[in-house]
Amino acid sequence: MHDGFMKVAAATPKIRVADTAFNAREMIKMIREADRQGAKLIVLPELSITGYTCGDLFFQESLIRQALDGIKQITVETAVTDILIVAGLPLAIGSKLYNAAAFIKSGNILGFATKSFLPDYNEFYETRYFSVLEENTFINIDGKQIPAGPKLLFCAENMDALKISAEICEDLWAPIPPSTNHALNGASVIVNLSASDEAAGKNNHRRLLLRSQSGRSICAYLYANAGPGESSTDLVFGGRSSICENGVMLAEAKSFEESILYADIDLQRIIQQRRKTTTFRPQTGEGYHKIMFNIQLCKTPLDRIFNPTPFIPQTDAHLEERCEEVLSIQYQGLKKRLAHIGLKTVTLGISGGLDSTLALLVTAKAFDSLNLSRSGIVAVTMPCFGTSDRTYSNAQKLIASLGAQFREVNIKAAVTQHLTDIGCNIENHDVTFENAQARERTQVLMDIANQTGGIVIGTGDLSELALGFATYNGDHMSMYGVNASVPKTLVRFLVKYVADTAGGELKDILYDILDTPVSPELLPPNQDGSVAQQTEKIVGPYELHDFFLYYMLRWGFSPKKILRMAQHSFAGTYDEETIAKWLNIFLRRFYANQFKRSCMPDGPKAGSISLSPRGDFRMPSDAVIPKPFL
Repeated sequence: MHDGFMKVAAATPKIRVADTAFNAREMIKMIREADRQGAKLIVLPELSITGYTCGDLFFQESLIRQALDGIKQITVETAVTDILIVAGLPLAIGSKLYNAAAFIKSGNILGFATKSFLPDYNEFYETRYFSVLEENTFINIDGKQIPAGPKLLFCAENMDALKISAEICEDLWAPIPPSTNHALNGASVIVNLSASDEAAGKNNHRRLLLRSQSGRSICAYLYANAGPGESSTDLVFGGRSSICENGVMLAEAKSFEESILYADIDLQRIIQQRRKTTTFRPQTGEGYHKIMFNIQLCKTPLDRIFNPTPFIPQTDAHLEERCEEVLSIQYQGLKKRLAHIGLKTVTLGISGGLDSTLALLVTAKAFDSLNLSRSGIVAVTMPCFGTSDRTYSNAQKLIASLGAQFREVNIKAAVTQHLTDIGCNIENHDVTFENAQARERTQVLMDIANQTGGIVIGTGDLSELALGFATYNGDHMSMYGVNASVPKTLVRFLVKYVADTAGGELKDILYDILDTPVSPELLPPNQDGSVAQQTEKIVGPYELHDFFLYYMLRWGFSPKKILRMAQHSFAGTYDEETIAKWLNIFLRRFYANQFKRSCMPDGPKAGSISLSPRGDFRMPSDAVIPKPFL
């Protein structure tokens, strides 16, 4: 379970109603198989040792005794495995019968969690057979006092993040599920043993409950549902076991199959999210009984899929929705700023690249929403030593297509004079040569904004801010940065979305911009006229950097863990050494350039991450850079 990952399983076994011997054998097969696959936790359905649909057979003493014998058989025959087992049974305590979940590990019954909410409506009539145990108690099993009750917390002695509690079927459907209190009292994993029958439309609601509860409780949620082996006298059970984590469905079984469902849960991710969420307020554990167990720590082979582009949804429908949301946030933020200061003009530099294109598109939408003429958008091109014909032409076409006011200021002479004034050899294409152009462009934009009574709209994106790939007091500065929380990988999709929805000439222009290599164009072009300076060859692939950025800031993961996840996600695209190299570069650049972010302009938060020092991210500019991890 290195890096917090742990393989877990939710199983729907083959059963025969009231045949506890058969059911125990089938459950043992599944437990052994899950153990071979490296799972450390397996949950089986509600009353799985007998079947949920036994009806009045639950009144038979022989069935109750056989159920406990079946649990004992499972305990003995799985003693050599290293897997925590949770299985359902009818449990007699004194004169009452309880719907319970047995926790079994290494040949021992650790405890029995009991159901709190018994359904007695529609097709359910559990109160006919079962009672509710209000407080924890103990039950004597073969001379051992075994804890039983609604508030049990099973804790791994050698893995502090692993704490498990159970709820049973209807408990999840209650207004305040027991799992809410379990989580607040430390449970990072909730198991649900269920026997939820099939009905038209029910599965979607059940799926919503599972995702919602795992998200609200910030936990992993394992749901094992009864399957086709249950009686079909009046109902049909379809299995459909599920594994969720913090609002996300990690895995879901097919309908009407008796199988084992696996997933890799991330306990570090759960704990980290709880630390960040101030409204998640842990309770004192009053009334809870902790049961300790040991588990062998090992490195879990990862089957979990990590989205290599975490800022970009994986389906077209979700991507379109995300693009519309982000664009709306961007232009609404700018709209509010312009309305507040009463301006009818803005200035921004247009290079023919993706970032300035997106900024111009957003500005046009803001002007439209304010019923302002787009001629108030002063779009300035500032060609210099590295400007290519392609980007220059696209900038002109884009400005004209959007109806903005076109202005051109060639800065070659000004930059040449400035470099001469400070004694810099113009043939020496060093950082001074590059930054002089960026700062001259910013000065031009600021002065034109003064001249026209407007403000300068910043074009830099989140990825550039993270890497510090911006000239201090150059393109780093503006009066409002509309792209400040939009990562580079998403910028491309936003521009493409506008292109596809706009159509016509604008679509053609935007598609050509999309096909242009990303470059600051601060170095003279190659002899064939092609761009000499390509950003991703300098700082590395943005898809890697956005992956690093997301998992470092959103989840607080260590470089070692991020490296492992990246190598898993980008296998076949980048080799392990290449990923490690760019991760080291990312970390060095991120820490070294905080001073630029400490004074960055205002800009709207559009996604889950922002580097604004006034908003999401506060970091000292002289924090120590992590040492290389290889």
